[in-house]
Amino acid sequence: MRRRDVRGRVTAFAVTMGIAIGLAGSAACRGGGSGAGTGAAAGSAGGSGAVAPLTIAVIPKGSTHEHWQRVRIGAEKAAAEFTAAGTPVQVIWKGPIREDDREQQIQVVEGFTSQGVKGIVLAPLDSRALKRPVEEATQAGIPTVLFDSNLEAPNGAVSYVATDNGKGGRLAGRRMGELLKGKGTVLMLRYQEGSASTEEREAGFLAELKTFPGITVVSADQYAGPTRDTAKRAAENLLNRFATRVDGIFTPNESSTAGMLLALQDIGKAGAITFVGFDYSASFLEPLAKGELKGFVVQNPVNMGYLSVKTMVAHLKKQPVPATVDTGVEMVTPENLQDPKIQAIVNPK
Repeated sequence: MRRRDVRGRVTAFAVTMGIAIGLAGSAACRGGGSGAGTGAAAGSAGGSGAVAPLTIAVIPKGSTHEHWQRVRIGAEKAAAEFTAAGTPVQVIWKGPIREDDREQQIQVVEGFTSQGVKGIVLAPLDSRALKRPVEEATQAGIPTVLFDSNLEAPNGAVSYVATDNGKGGRLAGRRMGELLKGKGTVLMLRYQEGSASTEEREAGFLAELKTFPGITVVSADQYAGPTRDTAKRAAENLLNRFATRVDGIFTPNESSTAGMLLALQDIGKAGAITFVGFDYSASFLEPLAKGELKGFVVQNPVNMGYLSVKTMVAHLKKQPVPATVDTGVEMVTPENLQDPKIQAIVNPK
């Protein structure tokens, strides 16, 4: 990607963002509506003597998956806690609609950089494409905390808050190997090129399967794409080729799991093929109970959003922060679904 003058490239976008941020902040202060800015109401209610809020932009990979909605809950919870304790924090939530829209996410980062927010909390949807905007934010004096997915190093970020994605993939591989009793054929539908988090899950899954020499991977080079619909189409193509000769299937995120599940249900193979997914959606609970899903790996997205904002505020207060923050990962099965530890993740209070 060629280098460009950030100021010149995003002037119009920054004006738009400035208006949006002003409206969001105003809505937050009024306590009404569903504006993107949250957590600053207490800090702006004290008149001219009030402390100006720390404005933190939180930028997810996309806006539709349940995972990101839960990340937002955690980010806003952290902002509210800081504000109640006397450190006003305003979270401004904005991201692309689709998780393959690199250009839009780059524009969002550049817009917040021009706006002059205090910090950026970013889940980069591409480990390379978002590196330059983050470096430019750092040069402008705006620190970045990465969450969910990392960037290629070096990248200038102050911390990385995420699931141990390799471990999550290995949990899925172990579950698959045990369910198949160490033998059979497996296919993996990948998510999307450039997504560091899912690439780590895929690598972990394949590495763990190697500990089961009786299992053969018949396909691991196809991609689901960014949505449930693109995943369903990719799954249908794979099932046309392999449905009669595959014993197990793994998918590495929410949308790929949802798309594969629909494709299996359409051909009457849901439950007949051992299927292990990744990420939580409320829509996965019934298939889990019916045996159509044999398990899915869960992250803790509420905790991810919460710790990302906490880490950024600590950095802005010039407190030391760890280079990496592990937010946890678990395998959900029909047997452990009611375990309090699992319920705390799938039904956070």
